Amino acid sequence: MSFWVYILARRRNGTLYIGMTDDLIRRVWQHRQGLIPGFTKRYDVKMLVWYEQHATRDSALRRERQMKKWNRAWKLQVIERFNPAWEDLAERFTA
Repeated sequence: MSFWVYILARRRNGTLYIGMTDDLIRRVWQHRQGLIPGFTKRYDVKMLVWYEQHATRDSALRRERQMKKWNRAWKLQVIERFNPAWEDLAERFTA
């Protein structure tokens, strides 16, 4: 089983959300459908712009907590290195 840490954005340089899941495709779909109440639904944050795979739930949870403490500039840097065009990476899974 794999675990994922991911970043969703409203748009390029827009509102960001960091989460963790054991099923990235399902979780992104849930965010897009507005099925998860809270921050992403309230601020319409649906675009998958970064993700990272982890072998254990503990390592993914540690990484999520670490990244949530980062300042915004560091988060933008990690997105820009991984996805410089700010493509919606979820398209890779549904195409």
